[in-house]
Amino acid sequence: MRKPRLLVLIVAYNAEKKIGAVLARVPPRLAEEYDVEVLVLDDSSQDATFEKSRDAQSGIPFPVHVLFNPVNQGYGGNQKIGYHFAILRGFDFVALLHGDGQYAPECLPDLVRPLRDGEVDVVFGSRMLTRSAALSGGMPLYKYVGNKILTAFQNRMLNSSLSEFHSGYRVYSVAALKKIPFALNTNDFHFDTEIIVQLMIAQQRIRELPIPTYYGDEICRVNGLKYAANVALSVLVARFQRFGLLYDRRFDCDPTNVENLHYQPKLDFPSPHSAALDTVRPGARVIDLGCAGGYVGAALRQRRGCHVTGVDRYPLAGGVELDAFIRHDLNDGLPRLDFRQYDYVLILDVIEHLNSPEAFVEQLRDTLTLAPTTTLLVSTANIGFFVNRLMLMLGQFNYGKRGILDLTHSRLFTFASFRRLFEQGGFRVRAMHGIPGPFVLVFGTGLFGRTVMALNRGLMRIARGLFSYQMFFVVEPQPSLEYLLQSAQDHSVVRAEQRRAASR
Repeated sequence: MRKPRLLVLIVAYNAEKKIGAVLARVPPRLAEEYDVEVLVLDDSSQDATFEKSRDAQSGIPFPVHVLFNPVNQGYGGNQKIGYHFAILRGFDFVALLHGDGQYAPECLPDLVRPLRDGEVDVVFGSRMLTRSAALSGGMPLYKYVGNKILTAFQNRMLNSSLSEFHSGYRVYSVAALKKIPFALNTNDFHFDTEIIVQLMIAQQRIRELPIPTYYGDEICRVNGLKYAANVALSVLVARFQRFGLLYDRRFDCDPTNVENLHYQPKLDFPSPHSAALDTVRPGARVIDLGCAGGYVGAALRQRRGCHVTGVDRYPLAGGVELDAFIRHDLNDGLPRLDFRQYDYVLILDVIEHLNSPEAFVEQLRDTLTLAPTTTLLVSTANIGFFVNRLMLMLGQFNYGKRGILDLTHSRLFTFASFRRLFEQGGFRVRAMHGIPGPFVLVFGTGLFGRTVMALNRGLMRIARGLFSYQMFFVVEPQPSLEYLLQSAQDHSVVRAEQRRAASR
């Protein structure tokens, strides 16, 4: 069997004094277990880093490639080139080192071993795993404190438990790199954070191992405040994207984010699901059009004793049971059912996915003419939500996998246009309610999450169209002209008979 192929990627900028020593310190014993090559990427240095790297090749027991970027690509951009090199050349693993000698090449055998053994997909060298080791190694106190604060924030937002996000000593499996769009990341220093976020979203296995801390006379080129702000912004975008509030292609790498699988129950906080659960009377007969996994129907059966029929083009989620289920695409029209049997029709977050909402609503009205006592509970996203307006102000209108700008949405509505859709389709709107954003999913159910949710609900009372994330309508069918004409004819016959009977 062939040895795994390992690329040692050394990113370098103005490192002429250190690059030779870094190359010399790459352990020769790596060759016993791996087919090793070294790539030095000089990011348009202003000194002799390129020449010094080439001069040092002769004493290295591995093939060494030295490349020079004619235009400075930045810390992140330089890494992108190296990872692309590893993918094109068919390497199995790629280890990141810095040309200034801040990270010890002697640790490479220990860092690569878990990947070789198939235990993980990524290994991070951490300076924070060993208590006080970072400070003992010369890390300035302000950097130590900043590292701790930023890492705590990132762990909180990403539901992770890394000891630090800010070490530049990493070993990646090339297979893991292929699963994430790292080329879309920043070229700046917070590239390291963005690639960690991507790997977490892609569900890659990560392990941290301790490394020594070394701070010498290298020049720090990171603007600390700018770096912290960029890190926080990237993490918040990923966090909000997880719950459909924002979208960025960089973080669209969840392997489980398959169509229909991300529609999860939202029964325990204000949502169209909980609103439907509160509105439907106990024991009612319900048809759930576009029921997705069937979670709402299952809750109605269990909590309200309802009889529920579900309709969706995808099968129900595992373990979910309804009284009846029909697999049907609503773009083909309504299923063949006797709607007179049902007290409620649920159309929750469905209308916006249909090719022609107007035709669907009119067909629904014609069908429900025979069942004028049936109540419709319908919901959709509110395109007028303040986040969308802010994004538009910033020149952003990004469709994504979830949320208001879901890629599968064919129509977008405000309160006025959604009401008009039903009124012009022959329905009377009995009630309109705003639904706040799912902030408890973003911030949790603790004090902060509940406070943000309460604030959102309070703002909806002031400006419903601006601060409602979704809209929930209660509507009922208006009698059609055919129904009214037939009713007039029938009542005329009855009244005429009554008059004849009274004159006898």
